[in-house]
Amino acid sequence: MNVIQQSRPGGVGTIAGAQVSRIGYGAMQLERLRDDRGAAVRLIRKAVELGVDHVDTAQFYGNGLSNELLREALLPEDGVTIVSKVGADPNPGGPVPLRPAQRPEELRASVEDNLRSLGLDQIPVVNLRRMESGVRLDLPDDQLVDLDDQLAAMVAMRDEGLIGAIGISSIDLATLQRALPAGVVCVQNAYSLVTRDDDEMVDLCEQHGIAWVPYFPLGGAFPGIPKVVDEPAVQHAAAELGVTPAQVGLAWLLAHSPATLLIPGTADIDHLEANLAAGDLTFDPQTLAALDAVPSRSADDMD
Repeated sequence: MNVIQQSRPGGVGTIAGAQVSRIGYGAMQLERLRDDRGAAVRLIRKAVELGVDHVDTAQFYGNGLSNELLREALLPEDGVTIVSKVGADPNPGGPVPLRPAQRPEELRASVEDNLRSLGLDQIPVVNLRRMESGVRLDLPDDQLVDLDDQLAAMVAMRDEGLIGAIGISSIDLATLQRALPAGVVCVQNAYSLVTRDDDEMVDLCEQHGIAWVPYFPLGGAFPGIPKVVDEPAVQHAAAELGVTPAQVGLAWLLAHSPATLLIPGTADIDHLEANLAAGDLTFDPQTLAALDAVPSRSADDMD
């Protein structure tokens, strides 16, 4: 199947030296299509047809289902950069569908699981998912692993060619500073218009050419966390531009930093198209200033 890609949604960004669409696709919600694999494959193919060439996944998404669907749907000629993550493993049947897997030997086992389910010889980028910010899991003593030991395992796998580059996720600023010598190419943290604790980290990513990949880009992922779409300034901008508040929230992230890559997820093609269309939005100075003035609520206040 030959696919003629449209222009890249959101323009061109960079991760691990590869040029990619600034709006990619996050595969976590593919699990919602577990009972309709055909619909899932069509959704992935539609994303590629619309110019998406940057996909975020993990073995613990649906206990390998997301990876299996990506393997089925994507073709080598699509040129899609796949980013996965390790640091947690599937926990089917448990109270939470994932469990921490922070030890170096677990990181390696997780990479090997990802390689098998994705059908790849090398994963272009693998994020080390820590537990310092965002969604945290309780860590037993044997999961309290020093960052240097984890990075040594990641570097060894990069040297062996199992992974192409190293990213890091759910961290604080001090951890990113410690990790820089390992050659980090991207950072994934919870971040949105209404929760901007990590602005110093965004600046550091810009300085070092590191992709900044916010998850929960519209907030509201859990009770008590504010939603970007509820902000009056966001709603006003959406009404003025004739778009949805969610599109305004995504477009603000792209405008806020040139280092930003987005990975919004969905199980619906119409929603996919709306997410990608956010890359076409531009704000006049007054609208951007009004959005920038929305107060940030510290993530620490929402624990």
